[in-house]
Parts: sequence; structure tokens; C-alpha cells
Amino acid sequence: MNVPANLKYTDSHEWIRADSDGTLTIGITDHAQEALGDLVFIELPAVGRTVKAGEAVAIVESVKAASDVYAPVAGEVAAANTEVTEAPEKVNADAYAHWLYKLKPANAADTGKLLDAAAYAKVIGEA
Repeated sequence: MNVPANLKYTDSHEWIRADSDGTLTIGITDHAQEALGDLVFIELPAVGRTVKAGEAVAIVESVKAASDVYAPVAGEVAAANTEVTEAPEKVNADAYAHWLYKLKPANAADTGKLLDAAAYAKVIGEA
């Protein structure tokens, strides 16, 4: 299973990349897309929406199941990647290259609570 060391993670299978402008880029992990199977629909949050940490903000649906995508920290949705709503299979092809949304965190220090690659690997039984 692919768990890039340069990203942070949640135990609900989101990956998070801190960008140079302070925003967080968020997607679902390779483990999540593998468990879901072929994605057929993605619903993203509205830009400008204020979210709480742990709040369900997006939905990914596969031929097998639908799953919520959660906000890793509180903040405001800064962007939504419409490319993946038009072609959800791109997330299956490379989960880390195809993000779902970007978030401006309310408190940048909250990202310190996220999992590193080694901790996430333990969560998914890959460590």
C-alpha cells in the first residue's frame, strides 16, 4: 500500500498536504480508494463553507459503497477539485495526485494532531 512520507493522515483515511500558502490540500488515501473499489461519483463541499474538525464534508461513491470524507481540522473550504467530479476514476488511478478539496485551517497548529506516514501505516496494518 502506498503511504507517502511527505503527507499527513487521519484515521478516517484522508491525506493532507500543507501548501506553502498555508492551505491544506485534502484527498482520500490509496487504502481508502482500494477498499471502496471503482469510484463512480464524488460530491465536494462548496467553496467558502466553514467546517468543523471531523465534520463530513464530501462523499465518495463506488459501485460497492458510499463513504463520507471528513475535515481533518476546522476551517474554510478554499477550493474544490471539479476535475475529480467529472472523472472520479482518476482518484482510483492515483489517489495522491488527485485531491478533493483545499481548506484554510482556522488554526494552523491543529495540523500537529494529524498522523504521520508511520502512524497511518499502523492504522491500516501496513507497519
